[in-house]
Amino acid sequence: MHERVLKVLEFTKVREQLLDHAASSLGKDKIKNMVPSPDFEEVVKLQAETDEAATVLRIKGHVPLSGIHDIRAHVKRSVIGGVLSPHELVQIASTIHASRQIKRFIEEIAEERTEIPILQEQVGQIIPLTNLEQTIKMAIDESGEVLDGASDLLRSLRHQLRSNEARVREKLESMIRSSSAQKMLSDAIITIRNDRFVIPVKQEYRGHYGGIIHDQSASGQTLFIEPQVIVQLNNQLQDIRVKEQLEIERILAELSADAAQHANELQVIVEVMANLDFIFAKARYGKKIKATMPAMNNEGRIALYKARHPLIPMDVVVANDIMLGKDYTTIVITGPNTGGKTVTLKTLGLCTLMAQAGLQVPAQDGSELAVFDAVYADIGDEQSIEQSLSTFSSHMVNIVDILDRVDFNSLVLFDELGAGTDPQEGAALAISILDEVYRRGARVVATTHYPELKAYGYNREGVLNASVEFDVETLSPTYKLLLGVPGRSNAFEISKRLGLNERVIGAARSHVSEDTNQIDKMIASLEESKRQAELEQQEARDFLKQAEKLHKDLQKQMVDFYEKKDSMLEKAAEKAEEIVEEAKKEAEGVIRDLRKMRTEKHADIKEHELIEAKRRLESATPEVKKSAQPLQKKSKKHQYTPGDEVKVLTFNSNGILLEQVSNNEWQVQIGILKMKVKEKDLEYIDSPKQVATKPLTIVKGRDSNVKLELDLRGERYEDALLKVEKYIDDALLANYARVSIIHGKGTGALRQGVQEYLKNHRSVKKIRFGEAGEGGSGVTVVEFK
Repeated sequence: MHERVLKVLEFTKVREQLLDHAASSLGKDKIKNMVPSPDFEEVVKLQAETDEAATVLRIKGHVPLSGIHDIRAHVKRSVIGGVLSPHELVQIASTIHASRQIKRFIEEIAEERTEIPILQEQVGQIIPLTNLEQTIKMAIDESGEVLDGASDLLRSLRHQLRSNEARVREKLESMIRSSSAQKMLSDAIITIRNDRFVIPVKQEYRGHYGGIIHDQSASGQTLFIEPQVIVQLNNQLQDIRVKEQLEIERILAELSADAAQHANELQVIVEVMANLDFIFAKARYGKKIKATMPAMNNEGRIALYKARHPLIPMDVVVANDIMLGKDYTTIVITGPNTGGKTVTLKTLGLCTLMAQAGLQVPAQDGSELAVFDAVYADIGDEQSIEQSLSTFSSHMVNIVDILDRVDFNSLVLFDELGAGTDPQEGAALAISILDEVYRRGARVVATTHYPELKAYGYNREGVLNASVEFDVETLSPTYKLLLGVPGRSNAFEISKRLGLNERVIGAARSHVSEDTNQIDKMIASLEESKRQAELEQQEARDFLKQAEKLHKDLQKQMVDFYEKKDSMLEKAAEKAEEIVEEAKKEAEGVIRDLRKMRTEKHADIKEHELIEAKRRLESATPEVKKSAQPLQKKSKKHQYTPGDEVKVLTFNSNGILLEQVSNNEWQVQIGILKMKVKEKDLEYIDSPKQVATKPLTIVKGRDSNVKLELDLRGERYEDALLKVEKYIDDALLANYARVSIIHGKGTGALRQGVQEYLKNHRSVKKIRFGEAGEGGSGVTVVEFK
């Protein structure tokens, strides 16, 4: 892509915004070098990796990418034998730690059965250099200080250093605390000059302490003297400090050599971390602008739904549908300069460039974009004083360059084509330029205010007229793109609203041809018809959403009902078991007593004792409490026929008989639900017969015709499980005994996920793979309880 086009379409501004979402300089470097790719396979992969990153952000909300540094120069210097500084080694350890964190993070998400193969492949290249990281951290702290524990010698030297410093301070403190010190010292403090401990002595007492003068104050009245009594101790301190520095350099050299041994692994870590930072920066930016992943094609088709310009604030931007490349390859946006046409051009061009760079686009789900070899744009006033070019000449320079390069796999955007010269000649040039680009097979969107180009869209196949809506009442554009509706002049209406004399407007109208007036009226009618159609379409969508919501709510209520029913049956069974158990215990007690009486009285049992035992057995019989309001028995047997209105006793609801499914079962319609009910649970409602055998109105949900199989091939893992969950609910409501789920063989991840879900479903009796004629291991057959 030409850099000028990236600037004109404001792709460079998108890159600048993207920089704010990178976590390291590595990611920012990749963003600065990001350009759209003309390779279809590469673009598909770029979109897939951004989508995987967006999935991770949606699941986890964050990504551990802190602590990444560009350590390539450090590693290179260590390889050639250089000694790295403590801060450079800390950056290496920090980057290793960050790589281990992100590797574990991605692998844990993958283990949760989230399909992120590209990110898994990326982190799979990381070799955790845990030993090198720990070695550096044990020797150097986060602030870059070499620790005492880095070596035994360093620990010993620092212990000596602290002991000697304590002795020096002790001697100096005894000197400055003496009575004579108050008049000889400028201040009773110990300070350091040239890495040696000194005291501030007044000029006139310089000879009292002897020793070495290291510095003097600005006035010359104070000398910083190292007293003779501590010169030897300071010499010892310096000697220890030199040894300490040599040991530190040895430790750093050793750590640098360790880093050099892992140079290749560190280079891979840097490359992977840069890629991951770049990928997640794209995903974070997409989340910020509420973008979605477009479907990509290499056939020149564009279908953007509710597309927005990403650089315009979301609270003011107007979303538009833009279609190109299927039924028509050229769009001519006509109408006066009322604003909105150029934004539409830039939105289309910028979304195309963003998609080819792997960025998600600010449009609704289901949008589609094509991968072009090149995008050309002639937009804006590029008048050049330096080159003595007028606006028209500047545009023609760009257009000539475009015509030299354009081919069938190009997207061309012309803003105010033919402007800046004589209107008649400009319109003629615009038509011929459009014809030439159309002949080469490119996809073209052009804006113009020439009325002659309105006829262009009607006279040529594959060309569509469009316009940007203008509200005459508010004297402002709505920025709404109207595909299929050419633009019209609003000069008379605007002038009238602004108060121009009606007589003047009438005279102006007389100078306009009748054909032009008729065209403007036709365009106004088209605009109104399109606006009305869009309103009705939106109302229909709203009604559909409400119906779908109602259907889902009813399904949920039915599921809740069955769950409560199962729970109540379980509780009843438990209660019955308790009652029977009590009865058994009582009966066993009676039998024991009878046996005891027979043994003790030698079968000489009195009548009243038998009666008492019988009474106890009868009292042990479980008593079933009847409902307070028992269901009324049917007084007579009714011969049911389809269309009869009945009461379903088990649900205490009225319904309509649809058909007899067996000798003692009927299919009953209760509201929007169909279910099988046994004839003994039905009660005929004697009501006046309806003319029709079926109810006049039967409300059916969108999914009322449930198929016996569900095909998941080609579905993403998460979407597939959602479809399985909904399909099982629909199949249960349809009273199916068995269904099939087609998941294919593939890697087996989808099959495993589906079967795991089915095994844990309370209504599933058993599952099995399909037979040879049913699809084998690519199909799971489900039987319900």
